[in-house]
Amino acid sequence: MVSVILNFFLSIFPGESRARRCYYTPQPVPPVRDLETLLASMDPTLEEGEFAFVSFPAGSQPHPPPESVICTFREREGMTWILRREEADRRGFPSVFPCRMITLNVVSDLEAIGFLARITTELAARKISVNPVSAYHHDYLFVPTRQAEEALQVLRQLCDKR
Repeated sequence: MVSVILNFFLSIFPGESRARRCYYTPQPVPPVRDLETLLASMDPTLEEGEFAFVSFPAGSQPHPPPESVICTFREREGMTWILRREEADRRGFPSVFPCRMITLNVVSDLEAIGFLARITTELAARKISVNPVSAYHHDYLFVPTRQAEEALQVLRQLCDKR
């Protein structure tokens, strides 16, 4: 059945990779729900570059998001984008919270209990603020640029305790 659906999308969209990227994302590893397994296997990675948060007021029509936008969220007050800081600066978007992104490379179950609570508690104990984002496959942590390396070490120590 999956191959039938995939072939349908391949016939509609030019280029096999675009169809697979947009409509079919195989998940080779089942998501992890157990807290201790999540903590032991989170394998945190500090991503390259700096990010920032940009807000557009409700009712405004922000430009189509540039490629560097990695997250959008619609709130009552307006639209929030998380994007590369250099792109926000280049486009003249007022931005806040210059930060780095840490990817937690474990495939976490969206119904896992306590994973981000445990991580944010550890970071808070070290006075490191964090803005977490959960996506379909992974969780991401946005931490202040000046504390990114320290945050990564805290996460690695949390893994090593397991």
